[in-house]
Formats: sequence, C-alpha cells, structure tokens
Amino acid sequence: MNTELIEIAGLSVELVRKPIKNLHIGVYPPAGRVRVAAPPAISEDAVRVAVVTRLGWIKKKQREFEGQARQSERRYVSGETHFVFGKPLRLMVQPNDKNRCAIRPDASDRLTMLVPAGSTSDQNARRMATWYRSQLREKAAPRIVKWSDRLGVPVPRWGIRLMKTKWGSCNPEKGLVWLNLDLAKKPQAAIDYVILHEMAHFVSPRHDELFLNTLDRNMPGWRQIRSDLNALPLSDGSSV
Repeated sequence: MNTELIEIAGLSVELVRKPIKNLHIGVYPPAGRVRVAAPPAISEDAVRVAVVTRLGWIKKKQREFEGQARQSERRYVSGETHFVFGKPLRLMVQPNDKNRCAIRPDASDRLTMLVPAGSTSDQNARRMATWYRSQLREKAAPRIVKWSDRLGVPVPRWGIRLMKTKWGSCNPEKGLVWLNLDLAKKPQAAIDYVILHEMAHFVSPRHDELFLNTLDRNMPGWRQIRSDLNALPLSDGSSV
C-alpha cells in the first residue's frame, strides 16, 4: 500500500494505492479529511477527475462535520458529564489514601471514580480508558458470537483500540476485527451495528450488493442506526 498527498481543486487529498477493484472517495471527521483509495492501474488524472466530479458532495460533507457537536476536553474532575453506552452520567471523583482505584455507575445518573489522592488528570484518563475497554469487551463478546452464528462465519479474532477515522475495521484475510474504544460511550444498538457491519465483510469484503443485502436482512434499520451514531458528539472523530 502506497500513500501520498496531492492537491485537487484546492483540497489536500490523501491518495492511497491499494489492491482493490474500484476507486473510493471518503470524507472523514472531525476536519473533513479527504481520502481516495484507488487501484494502482488508475491514473492520477483519473483520480483528479473523480474528485472534481464529486466536489459538491465532498464540500457538503465537510460543512456537516464543521457543524457537528464535539465533546469538550475531558479533565476527569467531579461534575463532568461522561457517556457510558449512550447514557450521560455525572462524574464524581473520590480521592482516597489507600491507593485504591475503582470506577462504577451509581444510582441512575452518576459515575463514581475512586482514585488515589493526588492523581493527575492524565492518570485518571488512563484509568477511565482501561475501564471503558473492560466494559466494551463485556458487551461486545457475546455479540461477536451472536453475529458469527447468524452469518454462518467462524468466530474471528478481535480486539479494541482507539481509532481516529472508523468505528471498526475488518481484515477478512486474517480473520481479524477491531472495534473503536469510543464505542463504549455510544448506545448499545450502535455497538451491535458496528459489529455486524465488520463481520459482514466475512461474507463480502467489499461494500457491494451482497454486503448491503446482508445488513438489510439481519438489521433492517441499520441505516438509521448508522446515521444516529455519526450524528453523536465526536471525541476522536470517528465514522463508519
């Protein structure tokens, strides 16, 4: 895979050469980054024509991202709102002198974070990320098995990592699925959709008719779920 930056009609475009069948243009949050994936056989002139042809759509997507809500920077102090599976919870940080750390939802609207006295924001951020990871793994594990059974494909190897441009990714050749850590902050319906989306690539590696039919058959409302997910406040700028 080869990547280069080129300028087209005043846009900085990331051109990725990879062994695929068709050219694909994507616009990604939070800043409306333009990325073109193209087969090696397609000339740069053809890439430029494709981008110019879709310039109106590209500008429209960039305007949408400019107006999309974004979460303020987290400082991990009492009073902040943090989302857990789509639910807003008020953070309560409780320092202690026993070097203990625990994070748990309390009541219906509170997230308690017990931390050693003197903890920094960076330390609390890492603790929160570890907790989010464990929560997402617990939610995702049975869904991975469910969609594997439903689609008739082997249970894949899978993991969780923070991704800046996608809610998930799949490598059918390696039998590997990645989920974005930030899904722990999104509604459970979105987690189900992203897992189905990625595992549908074991049925078809491309976003072709077979792939779309797989989504339609197994989750008829997936388009609305996707739209709702991508309209939620951004923290790291992901989309699917």
